[in-house]
Amino acid sequence: MLRIAVQSKGRLFEDTLHLLGEADIKISASRRTLLVQSTNFPIEVLYLRDDDIPQSVATGVADIGIVGENEFEERGEDAEIVERLGFSKCRLSLAIPKEVNYTGLEWFEGKKIATSYPNILNRFMLSKGIIIETHVITGSVEISPGIGLADGIFDIVSSGSTLVSNNLSEVEVVMQSEALLIGNRHLSEEKQATLQELLFRIGAVKQAEDKKYIRMNVPKARLEEIIDVLPGLKSPTIIPLADEEWCSVHSVLDQRRFWEIIGRLKELGAQGILVTPIEKMIL
Repeated sequence: MLRIAVQSKGRLFEDTLHLLGEADIKISASRRTLLVQSTNFPIEVLYLRDDDIPQSVATGVADIGIVGENEFEERGEDAEIVERLGFSKCRLSLAIPKEVNYTGLEWFEGKKIATSYPNILNRFMLSKGIIIETHVITGSVEISPGIGLADGIFDIVSSGSTLVSNNLSEVEVVMQSEALLIGNRHLSEEKQATLQELLFRIGAVKQAEDKKYIRMNVPKARLEEIIDVLPGLKSPTIIPLADEEWCSVHSVLDQRRFWEIIGRLKELGAQGILVTPIEKMIL
């Protein structure tokens, strides 16, 4: 049985449970029980605070865990990054009051900075040769300058709306962060096999993200031109129709170029274009 540590609340909790659900791993969303076993996969979920996950994986309390890169870097525990998951993205940034005339990173010399991430902040400032006073705080870091507790803050930024509401300006991005799947370095062969099956399922889910399956009828006279437009995984599927002058073409499109390519296909005579979401994709 593979044990995975998962954040017990917040956006990362929701995104993680969604990912496991898409991988067809059935887990109770109730966090009243600390440890919950899947009903259809050899895995159990251990609900923890986000800052406890790196240590629990490093020490073997959990075999693997899903945690924000910011927490993983801050804790510095001896666990390995198994997979970058690409969701729950944010950044760790320095911010100061809007009315301050910011002249560059040297502005922070000798200043007091409030943060929940002192290790990341101090490593960064040390690498730049800047000496600061770090004030460690949990909770509402962004209110610190407004109440005179600090000159600036170092905190997670997603949309930036919290900074705006507290009259702060983001002036330096120190690191980007996303959800990581981390693992203990000493898993048994049995647990490694379960982990590989989990990675296979996660990979199939991630491959399907922002992809659309399209089917269309195209005139054979324009078939080569249409194939040139399609960015299929290898080559599109071509199926003959009762009308010998037409055929059906099936392919996969990326959402980012979807409308651009659809417009071009219509110009080349494609008709009856059907678009279907893709849940899983196995390459």
